[in-house]
Amino acid sequence: MSGVPTGFPGDLMSKEILSYVALGDSFTEGMSDPYPDSRGAPHGRYRGWADRVAEHLAEHVPEVRYANLAIRGRLIGRIREEQVPRAVEMKPDLITLCAGGNDIIRPGSDPDQVVEIFESMVAELRATGARVVVFTGFDTHWQPVMRHLRGKIATYNMHMRAVADKYGCDVVDVWSMRALDDNRAWNWDRLHLSSEGHRRLALRVCEVLDVPVEGDWNEPWPPPEPRDWRTARQEDLHWAREFLVPWIHRRLTGRSSGDGVSAKRPSLQRCEPARHGD
Repeated sequence: MSGVPTGFPGDLMSKEILSYVALGDSFTEGMSDPYPDSRGAPHGRYRGWADRVAEHLAEHVPEVRYANLAIRGRLIGRIREEQVPRAVEMKPDLITLCAGGNDIIRPGSDPDQVVEIFESMVAELRATGARVVVFTGFDTHWQPVMRHLRGKIATYNMHMRAVADKYGCDVVDVWSMRALDDNRAWNWDRLHLSSEGHRRLALRVCEVLDVPVEGDWNEPWPPPEPRDWRTARQEDLHWAREFLVPWIHRRLTGRSSGDGVSAKRPSLQRCEPARHGD
């Protein structure tokens, strides 16, 4: 670890110009949180928690320059090869890194091997002097189809925390965010956050970064609308037909939802605060 800085860099809010780069997969790209002008477009522009964090930062810093290199479906090896070198070139003040989720949910994957790649990424990113924020995996206890992955995700989380401690990274403990156990925090595919889920996660990230924001990520949800058994089963069948079967087919054929998709914000660009009502 020689030459790698430890401890969190200085206050982000004190900077005149702040540069921020987000790395990862669909979680960081922003699926399924479309901007109003791209709603319904399969390859349209998504907003997501990272865009929202950049907008919150822009409320307090005179100039925020923001890049988002995340691409849906990316495995950790490709994030390591494609996104990390680009982020190092940009030399940003702040980097968020969420990677490994797509690897962990695949049958036969080994959390020990995945975290070796994760650590190599963190070491290189922290060597730039950037403040690096990493994310634990979600707790899937409330999802019947993915509940069996809890142990593997928990193992990966423990490894990630050890890496974060070693290299002086902030950690967003998504696992403990019980507010995300509600179905309304998720899109219909049950794998990507809804717009409200992304909004709450952005507030949580800002809390970790000590960025003042309005709103509480842990605000109680209103009572859910009642759903009868028949409606629930119809939703399960729709999910299996429209998401689960195509997902399995891509795994079997070696294809990815990110094939042919490029980063939505490949270079540092000025980010403006969110408009009122956004």
